[in-house]
Amino acid sequence: MSSVADQPPTAELPQNAQRLLQPGTKAPDFKLNVTPDKSLRLGDLAGKPVVLAFYPADWSPVCGDQLAVYSEALPEFEAYGAQVLCLSVDVVWCHAAFASARHIDFPLLADFEPKGAVAKQYGAYRQADGFCERALFVIDRKGIITWSHLSPIGVNPGADGILQALKQLPH
Repeated sequence: MSSVADQPPTAELPQNAQRLLQPGTKAPDFKLNVTPDKSLRLGDLAGKPVVLAFYPADWSPVCGDQLAVYSEALPEFEAYGAQVLCLSVDVVWCHAAFASARHIDFPLLADFEPKGAVAKQYGAYRQADGFCERALFVIDRKGIITWSHLSPIGVNPGADGILQALKQLPH
């Protein structure tokens, strides 16, 4: 299992790298909107691995590339039985337009009100900037974080670390 400390120093890590929830921690439960009238609760996915990706903003170039990678890798994530959830502080309407334009077929969760509340629980909120870090978590079937990674804002972390973490989960 990997954590921020295990990652190569490819770029300067954000200030709150020390606060990011680490492997072995119980993933905080949450309930967020996917659409204006539909919400999703992490606890409802118990018994299934979850890939939880926090990202700064829907329409930023790096975020668009990152989520496109996850769309391409979705069959590989699903081969491990994993549910992909991506989360930012954008509103559900912004998520809907972004998902439609980018052909994204996994939930984009709105951590909008109170702004960044879930990101704060995971240590993935940039208070000074008002948006999420680019932080990744793999959560096992029992709700325990087994892998976490904090990428610099301008760096697309790709899917390799996630896939490696899913591969290490017990089947």
